[in-house]
This record gives sequence, structure tokens and C-alpha cells, in this order.
Amino acid sequence: MIEQSFMKSLFHGVIADNLIVPYPEPLPAETNNLHIMLDSVRKYFAQNVDAQKIDREALVPDDVLQGIKDLGLFGLLVPNDYGGIGLSATAYARVMQEVSGLEGSLAVTLGAHQSIGMKGILLFGSEELKKKYLPKLATGECVAAFALTEPSAGSDAAAIQTRAELSDDGRYFTLNGSKIWISNGGFADLFTVFARTSPAEHGAKPRITAFVVERGMGVRTGPNEHKLGIRGSSTTEVYFEDVKVPIENVLGEVGRGFKVAMEVLNNGRLGVASGSIGLAKRLIKLSVERARERKAFGRPIGEFGLIKDKIAQMMAGTFALESMTYLTTGLIDSNVADYSVESAICKVYGSETLWKIVNESLQIAAGVGYMQEYSYERHLRDARINLIFEGTNEILRCFIALSGMQGPGRQLVEVARAMREPIKGFGLLSDFAIRKARTALGRERFTRAHPVLNREAVVFEEYTVELAKNVDKALRKFGKDIAEMQYTQKRVADMAIDLFAIASVLSRTTRALEQRGEEGARREIDLTTVFVSAAEKRLADNVAAFEKNDDELRKAIADRAYNDGGYPFDII
Repeated sequence: MIEQSFMKSLFHGVIADNLIVPYPEPLPAETNNLHIMLDSVRKYFAQNVDAQKIDREALVPDDVLQGIKDLGLFGLLVPNDYGGIGLSATAYARVMQEVSGLEGSLAVTLGAHQSIGMKGILLFGSEELKKKYLPKLATGECVAAFALTEPSAGSDAAAIQTRAELSDDGRYFTLNGSKIWISNGGFADLFTVFARTSPAEHGAKPRITAFVVERGMGVRTGPNEHKLGIRGSSTTEVYFEDVKVPIENVLGEVGRGFKVAMEVLNNGRLGVASGSIGLAKRLIKLSVERARERKAFGRPIGEFGLIKDKIAQMMAGTFALESMTYLTTGLIDSNVADYSVESAICKVYGSETLWKIVNESLQIAAGVGYMQEYSYERHLRDARINLIFEGTNEILRCFIALSGMQGPGRQLVEVARAMREPIKGFGLLSDFAIRKARTALGRERFTRAHPVLNREAVVFEEYTVELAKNVDKALRKFGKDIAEMQYTQKRVADMAIDLFAIASVLSRTTRALEQRGEEGARREIDLTTVFVSAAEKRLADNVAAFEKNDDELRKAIADRAYNDGGYPFDII
């Protein structure tokens, strides 16, 4: 198990390029099987899945769902020993990418089942729980759902009100409460449920516990919600009234459910990222076809510069997203222990990149894109949820920044303590002084990037220094109050997102250069150049805004709007 995190190291100004170069590649044996599986998926969807009908009727037909089960898609992550296919993280992401590009509701159904619904059992379940549930989950005989969100507890999991009381004999917990917006809720047989198992004392953090709960234990669900997009997926409320759950159905430890939720969501976020790649690629294909066929002023609109610019940005953004997503799955497959910041970055960047692409593809399609007869408007509606579920992008930006700053913050506290006791802390102070001196004398190097990519590597190196420097300044300035400084957190997170994207394309294009040479890797080089040029401008803007900004003015405007109850002006 590799303990170091590439991105968390970057917050210290350390470029651990040994973790990301060479760019990971799937195992040849798995690649062969993956090609066969993807071909089967494409053929099945082409012959049996009517995406427009699913959206229109807000329902995935039973025979279609059964066909997906027969293909083995419900058991992609379940190990062979329990009757599943046992794919690696990379191969699973590639299958989810394919499905998402074909039909969004089925992708959500599969993701809710595997990425989060059953993932707690895979990560934290006892051997007894795995033997009991995984074989049925692998075939789809049993469908899973993830029940965390409540009316007053979305991103703030600590606000959960669903309660679980231990029986006097210690044999079972009794659950009472409800959950909302649960994917697969209408037909799931098994739920990963999070509930309080400690008194709701004022000021005390609640102890949350994760449970595996069968529908047959007394779980009730409401009707399917009417949604903007992914209409064919089932989304319902879930109710627990004196539901008795055996003690052996606890996931992990009693009171440690928050850890379970965070580990599960780390995986779910990569499902969102890989799904975003699938739909982004489909939209680029549609946009290219439309740019060729639609004519204005006597020639195809694809010949005009502004359309070419849209296509180029779509290509560069998707290349970066694909690079960072499969770099992260490669880290998981190589047994890197901590990929929490990387997976959050992939989710944020993936969902926002897809949103830009779906908007631009509809723009290129023009009036056709606005009509229900075509797929553009459906793709736009389906894509919108990605910015919300598996953690809103606002919350995840805070998570990226605060998780990354945790290490430097702890280091500053330890250095301050060592300065009060210089004899005891001599070693720590010496190490700290050496690191600071090294930073002052010159930047860390991305030594493993190909020489052809030297300019882009220098951009990465220089802004890694800026990230570490501004994190250090912010921690010294705000101390513990950094948790409330969300404008600062956003700038830190946005820098981290761009830096991880640059690192990912550098690694991937370095591999292409080493395998095919400069001419053979020309397209990867060009996409890397375009992406890094745009990212460099964003990074420069964020660095400047640490010192000069209008944060307080914006807050004041919002406060006045709250007092007014909205926009108070009128022209008459």
C-alpha cells in the first residue's frame, strides 16, 4: 500500500512525479476482455435501448434492465470469488464511461448499485456479509442503493436525524427516520443506510453508523420523483419505522459510519467523472457531424473560426478529463491508499467540463438543439445532475482545499510548538528550515516529463510553488478560521484542479511521446499545449486574487439582497 498522495504532497510544494509517471496502462489480459465487454454493451444498447422513450416515459423497461443484468453489468466490481467479474478500477470506469455515453438513466442505475450502493460491503463488510449479499448483487437478483441524504442533511452528513437504537440484549438496532432522493429507491432490495447511534447532545458531534438494511426488514419507499433529467432512473424517499437490523449488519465499526460514507463517495465521484467522459465524447461526435452538415453563407459552419474554437476547447477539456480520471483509477489499481482529493477533483472538473460541452454542442446545433425531437436537450437535462450529486461542487471545492491544507496546517502547528521547545524540536525545525531554503533557492522539478513538454512542465512547477506559498500565507493569516474562508478555499481548490489536470496531461503525453515519438504523438502534444495555455491564465488570475479581490464587497451585496428578499431595483 502506497501511503503518499500526489495532490496532498503538492500542497507542500512537493512534486511526487514518481507516483504518476509512467502514465498507468490497463493490464493486457483485462484490456482484451474489456474490448469484448464494450462491444457487447454497444450491440445490446443499439438493439434494445430506446433512450428517447426511456426519457419520455420516465421508466427503464423491465426487459431492458434484465438484459443489462444478463450482460453481467451489475457485478462489474464484485470479485470473482463472489460471482462477479472483478474488474479493476480502470476497467470499471471505462465500462461506466461507455454506458453513460449511450443512456444516462441506466448509467445512474448501475452507478447507484455498484459505485455507492454495494461499495460499503466491498470495502467494510465482514466476510459473512460479503458471502450473504455479494453473489446476489453480482447477478442483479438483488439491487443496491445508498441512503445518506435527508431533508436537513445533504452535504452536511453530521446533521443526520435518522436514529438507530441498540436493543437491550445487544442483538439488533432499531432504525427510525427517512431519507430523500435515493437513486434506485423504488426497486432496490438492499440499502446502505447511515443513522445516528449516539445521543443528539448540544455541541457534540453525532456518532454515525453505517448499516446494511434489507427491504424485507420493513423499509418503505415513496413514489418516484419527477426530475429534470435522468428521468428513467428511480429516485424516491425511503422510510424506516421501527426497522430492526441485526448487529452483524453494521458496516465497519459502530460510530465510524462517517468514514464509511467518505470512502464510498470517493469511488462514486470517479463514476461521475468517467460518466462525464462518455457523454462528452458523444456530444463532440454530434457537434462535429452538425458542424459538417449545417451550412451558412454557402459553406459548412465548421469552417468558421468561432465554431472551430468551440470544438478545440471541447477536445482539450475532454482530453484533460480523460487523462486525470484514468490517472486516478491507475493510482487506485496500483494500491495508492489516499486518492480522496484526486477523486473529488475529477468529479468537479468532469461535471463542469461536461456542462460546458453540452451547452456548446447545443449552441452549435442551434434551433435543432432546442427541439425534443433531437437528443441535445435531453443530454443537457441529464448532465445537470452531475454538478449536484456525490457532493455538490461547492462542498467539494471546500473539501479539496481543506483536505489539501490539512498537512501544511498541521506542520505549522508542529513548528510553532517546536519553536517553544527548540531543544526537543531541533530535528523538526531543521527539516522545516531545509524545505523553506530549498523553496527559496528554486522550485521543485517535474523531472519525468518529456523534454518536448518543457514549457508546460515549467508552468506546472511555477504554479506548484505559488500554490504552496499561498496556502502557507493563508494558514498563517487565518489560522483555524481558514474553515470559514470560502473565497480563499475556492481559489486554492481551483488551483489544485488545474494543477492536477496539467500533471495528468503531462504524464499521458509523455507516455505517448516515449511510445510513438514526436510526430506520432502530435495530437496529444497539441491538446496539452492548448489546455495548459488556458489553465495558465486561470492560475495567474487565482494567484493575483489572493492579494487583490473584492470578496468583502460581494459578501456585503449578498447580505443586502438577503435583507431585501431579492433584487430591489426597478427601472420605473
